[in-house]
Amino acid sequence: MELVRTVTAAGVTTVTLDSPANRNALSSLLMRELLEALNAAVTDPAVRAVVISHTGPVFCSGADLKETAEARETGRIPAELLADVLAAIWEFPKPVLARIAGPARAGGLGLIAAADIAVCARTATFAFSEVRLGVIPAVISATVLPRLAPRAAAELYLTGDVFDGVRAAEVGLVTAAVEPDGLDAAVTAYTESLVRGGPLALAGTKQLLRRRPAETVRADLAELSARSAGYFRSAEGREGVAAFREKRPASWVPVTQETGTR
Repeated sequence: MELVRTVTAAGVTTVTLDSPANRNALSSLLMRELLEALNAAVTDPAVRAVVISHTGPVFCSGADLKETAEARETGRIPAELLADVLAAIWEFPKPVLARIAGPARAGGLGLIAAADIAVCARTATFAFSEVRLGVIPAVISATVLPRLAPRAAAELYLTGDVFDGVRAAEVGLVTAAVEPDGLDAAVTAYTESLVRGGPLALAGTKQLLRRRPAETVRADLAELSARSAGYFRSAEGREGVAAFREKRPASWVPVTQETGTR
């Protein structure tokens, strides 16, 4: 039985967590399948962006606690494999969007934070529940803490309290919180925008967002100027500028199945 399903259309691969019986808990099997799906998407030139979604009412309940209890004495616990998953999403060279229609807890928040863009229903709920289990949100901090406002991080990490989608947007965990019946439209609007960007430019922009500045402003500007010139001189950059001047879609924009146009 597959716990992760994928479908690709119009340049977007939707990777769906499909283990509703245990609230899409992060079992070793689910995470291995998620890694396989990401590996397939990164090597497929037809895939321009990835959406991580879910079946059932819960986005992700966090670590599979039953498996964790059984593995403490016998092998690698799921939280250790989670590090590989978060790194794969964070370093993914194509845009990743998380679609959250329902509750997310603990490790599930790490997935959300690792994505470049996250859209949730206003009614979705979130909690860093680790402290109430006598553990700490260690692994997910690599992706979560760069997103959260420091005061909010301290409050939510230490209390383990539940908060809603509106608060999640306010503190930076998600990009936007929308009405539940508008969630899919919001996701589609983002993906339609994402696939209009040049593939190399999108990858380079993701690197830009993650880079550490140089020691001085002048050194930083010199390095950034060199990057900029490289992209303007590239084949993709030349095509993008030509398409803009000729008032046409760039060659990389996927053809829509509905209209047969770019």
